Amino acid sequence: MDEARDSQTEKPGIDNLGMVWHRGKQYRKGYTTGSCATAAARVAALMVLRQQIIHQVSIVTPSGVTLALNVEQPLIEGQQAMAAIRKDGGDDVDATHGMLIFARVALNDSGAITLDGGEGIGRVTRVGIGLPIGWAAINKTPRHTIEEAVREVIGPHRGAEIVIFAPEGEERAKKTYNDRLGIKGGISIIGTTGIVTPMSEESWKRSLALELEAKRASGLNRIIFVPGNHGERFVSRQLGIEADYVVTMSNFVGYMLQEAVRLEFRQVVLVGHVGKLVKIAAGIFHTHSHIADGRMETLIANLALMGAPLALIQAVDHCDTTEAAIELIAEQGWQAVYPHLARKICWRIEQMLRFASNKPQCDAILFSFDNQVLGCNRPVSEIVADFMEGDR
Repeated sequence: MDEARDSQTEKPGIDNLGMVWHRGKQYRKGYTTGSCATAAARVAALMVLRQQIIHQVSIVTPSGVTLALNVEQPLIEGQQAMAAIRKDGGDDVDATHGMLIFARVALNDSGAITLDGGEGIGRVTRVGIGLPIGWAAINKTPRHTIEEAVREVIGPHRGAEIVIFAPEGEERAKKTYNDRLGIKGGISIIGTTGIVTPMSEESWKRSLALELEAKRASGLNRIIFVPGNHGERFVSRQLGIEADYVVTMSNFVGYMLQEAVRLEFRQVVLVGHVGKLVKIAAGIFHTHSHIADGRMETLIANLALMGAPLALIQAVDHCDTTEAAIELIAEQGWQAVYPHLARKICWRIEQMLRFASNKPQCDAILFSFDNQVLGCNRPVSEIVADFMEGDR
């Protein structure tokens, strides 16, 4: 046992994590729920062996960073102990930031270590996230680090029963994607490095791709990508297609299309407000405004190519929003620009995926804020019919 790593006097903190710069600003790093669970389990095991309350604990994360963390609510009851670590996401605040992650460790003579989730830890109800159905939603990396941390403390011959729990977990999970992933009843214990890098798009993208993987594992081979909640509601209420087919792509259009190719989806439909999807017609596959805008310029260029009058083009150029432009375009009868844009979106996707060996069929549906279909590359009825056939 490394006595230097666990003491009651060591100064806690995460100063050694450092800072990151994003868009000209400095942000503080944090640590994952997996690191919290690992630290809580380690200190609980230590307290059982020492029969002594410990107020700080150190762990080494999978990325090699050492964390010295405060222990909250430590309790010893004979051959079992309980402790909690408060999640700190740094400046990348998420649904679990600030909550307590608990571990209860009970020692025995079995020689084996078992790990499970208790109150507030979700349960896996569907295939597709790399864990068996019925298991607690504790991902592979934190499972390994938790078990290793306890094994290091108790030695090779003792056994231990570890339960990770989070009293706030069920409520906090409502702000996550867990329900869509088939994780019910609480949060997930996650993290591959143990460290949270603020403003990280990679972790966000990966969470979206994980949902896509779950859909594919459930047997779906058609999928609908939407930018956000508005698109999801439109698919359900206006198109009458089951929500099971819908995955949020956020601004990561190109990334999610490539993931769809990797997972061998047969059909991909992009459904969204014209102000978001019109950018794809210009070859913009990351649609956040800080990356690229060009909404009006794309509208103007395509109106011009169709022969729209200069007065309309100039009026659209002065619009602040695409909704304002939609009104002008309707007044002068140039709504044909929308199916034209939808076809161009599909062409752009075709070009981006031109080297893929198993390209999915792609469709695009553009709508307005009042939930009216503005345009699509082929009749909406045909697209909807594809999904009504079912593919499970």
